Amino acid sequence: MREDQIIRGCLKGKYDCQRALYDLHRVSMFMLCIRYMPTREDAEDVLQEGFIKIYRDLHQYNPERGTLHAWMRRVMLNTALQHLRAKKHLISPLEIENFADLHPVNDDVFSDMTAKELTALIQQLPTGYRVVFNMYVVEGYSHQEIAGELEISINTSKSQLFKAKAMLRKQVKQIFATADAEYENTELQR
Repeated sequence: MREDQIIRGCLKGKYDCQRALYDLHRVSMFMLCIRYMPTREDAEDVLQEGFIKIYRDLHQYNPERGTLHAWMRRVMLNTALQHLRAKKHLISPLEIENFADLHPVNDDVFSDMTAKELTALIQQLPTGYRVVFNMYVVEGYSHQEIAGELEISINTSKSQLFKAKAMLRKQVKQIFATADAEYENTELQR
């Protein structure tokens, strides 16, 4: 079934079309949810709630403004953020006015990791760090857009991103240090 046929069927409430839409997009939408939510169960709840909103609001989708997938990602992201707000897990306002004392983060440490490993580390971040990291690094939002969306200052967005990267870098270095130590022990035992 073509995408336009699926959309028309969903607009008419046809279950087979809704199922087709779900099957086509469930994995990518779940990956979005799992990056924002603290637990798999929360991600599953957001996925379900997001698809309900997608089916309900599909009449608002305009193909001239972008792809269906991009529109669905936006709906799912908004659902995730609403879920976090409702559970009061979003960012606690932390203002940092001067970033002169902050050192740049070297992103090379992440290049040897698989997406699954990095996603697992991202899930361990505090909610505010995780949300800003995902919005900035994965979704491509600017700090100004993040600030507007989350109702925080631009500096708070920047500080949350900096802290997220620093925390991830520390976790990755610990993983590599442990792996190196295990390798050395193995070599010594030979």
